[in-house]
Amino acid sequence: MISTKGRYAVRFMIDMAQQPDDKPVTLDDVAQRQEISKKYMERVVKMLVSAGLVKGTSGKGGGYRLLRKPEEYNVMEILQVTEGRLTSVACLQEGAEECPREAKCLTLPMWKLFDEMVKDFFTNITIADLIKGHEQNS
Repeated sequence: MISTKGRYAVRFMIDMAQQPDDKPVTLDDVAQRQEISKKYMERVVKMLVSAGLVKGTSGKGGGYRLLRKPEEYNVMEILQVTEGRLTSVACLQEGAEECPREAKCLTLPMWKLFDEMVKDFFTNITIADLIKGHEQNS
């Protein structure tokens, strides 16, 4: 399950991509447009800044900017910042204890395939795709 942090991070990135490139976007403005608590959004944005997906500047005229074009951000990289590695079952999580049933588990290949499908799905969707898809459906 994708957490609120993951969903909000994607929404933040979409909102940023929809703003003019010439000036930084304030967290207050994004939080208001997205109807998300500014305090909660601060935690999410801090993760995005640390990961190098956005840049923040403080002071008068400060705010946040995307570091790349919207078509250069895929949803998977954003979700990995907030969610870590997405896995369907506990035994495939990073750092999980080795399962004593791994060698004879008939479902493990299915879970691995499912996780690859999820990864491929989110990797092949960009922020630009989401904006374009919304515009086409409006």
